[in-house]
Amino acid sequence: MTSNPKKRAALGKGLGALLEGSTADITTTSTTPPASSGGVALLPVGSIEANPFNPRTNFEKEALNELKESIAIHGIIQPLTVRKLGKNKYQLISGERRFRASQLAGLDEVPAYIRVANDQAMLEMALVENIQREDLNAIEVALSYQRLIDEIGLTQDQLSQKISKGRTSITNHLRLLKLPAEIQLGVRDDLISMGHARALVSAGDEDRQLDLYRQIIDFQLSVREIEELIRTNSSKTTDEAPNTPKAGSTPVLTSIQEVFKNHLSDRISSKVEIKKTHSGNGKILINFSSEVDLNRIIELLNKSN
Repeated sequence: MTSNPKKRAALGKGLGALLEGSTADITTTSTTPPASSGGVALLPVGSIEANPFNPRTNFEKEALNELKESIAIHGIIQPLTVRKLGKNKYQLISGERRFRASQLAGLDEVPAYIRVANDQAMLEMALVENIQREDLNAIEVALSYQRLIDEIGLTQDQLSQKISKGRTSITNHLRLLKLPAEIQLGVRDDLISMGHARALVSAGDEDRQLDLYRQIIDFQLSVREIEELIRTNSSKTTDEAPNTPKAGSTPVLTSIQEVFKNHLSDRISSKVEIKKTHSGNGKILINFSSEVDLNRIIELLNKSN
């Protein structure tokens, strides 16, 4: 099935606007009659191969199917960008999500800008295009930043100017790559947010980071809760074992108990205390300011059941 070229008159600014002032060797060429003005050509789907430099590795099936349905009805509004490899052979620079959805929709041809670029210029174009236009997760963004720094030779300041992102945002993303692989996968798979991950960066060694990461998932902790838990634990002296308190002192709460206390306190909007004795028993104290406040807390606890 071939899309109606009349549906493609409204085109975006394209990659050139993003790379204005770039030194990359990129020139527009046209080897097939343009499907519309602006140097856009209709290319056979079978003549295009995927971009090996694309930082995006996950494409949500449901979102792809939705885009497929839209393309089947309206065609591709924003053309792909490809580079010419040889006679009737092209490689994607950007637009892989649109390309995959077009394949699912059964299109025979797709509109595309045709560029000429060497591999380094192509890598830069693909990374910048994806950072600016695609809904990458925080780890994919961080990996894109790192590749632009390592493989293109950009400094963080130059990267900030090129992609119009603050230096602090770039630094925060890059710090995520210092986390254990399990946590990075958790960010990628949307098990935890970037806010959680940023907090875990400063949580301590890898074992501590992984322990807290699993608590976030098990107890559905908010970013504020995990930040408080990290702050509380970091304030304890490191020369004492957490489960061997001084004589006469109250035993220190374990991480899970601390999490429960903070979680319950947030749920009922009241201060919660856990008092433990050396023998292992104790009590949970919930503070209230009035009879009305007590009834409010009781209602909230009943609802949670």
